Amino acid sequence: MKKSGFLLVGHGSTKPYNKQLIENTAKLISEKENSYIVKCAFMENSTPSIPEVLDEFKNEDLESMVVVPLFLARGVHIDKDIPGILGIEEGGHKGEFETKNGKIPLVFAKPIGDNPMLADLMIESAKRAVEEYSD
Repeated sequence: MKKSGFLLVGHGSTKPYNKQLIENTAKLISEKENSYIVKCAFMENSTPSIPEVLDEFKNEDLESMVVVPLFLARGVHIDKDIPGILGIEEGGHKGEFETKNGKIPLVFAKPIGDNPMLADLMIESAKRAVEEYSD
């Protein structure tokens, strides 16, 4: 059974715990969803880069590819840089990905945005902070 490629993209940082967060999230996604081959890459300051991981995906037997940014909001990386790397139009979300078996559909997901689950996470974080740091 063919799977879809799932490339989780983080911004990247010189701080190792930022890279670890993206890698751990990719691992959690792969544990929760077995229809994907999940890998992660970074825009800058961390490795591997997006082109490096896309090269790895070219050798997989995939039916489609989805690129998902672990970013909160749109910005130059979302609107211009990542689409440019993916070979899709600026601000675009659809294209094609060349694999060893030919071209497959590629989609580029939107950033997290104002998802209600984000509010839930912030409430959880606030409650945890009050419990841990209040006298």
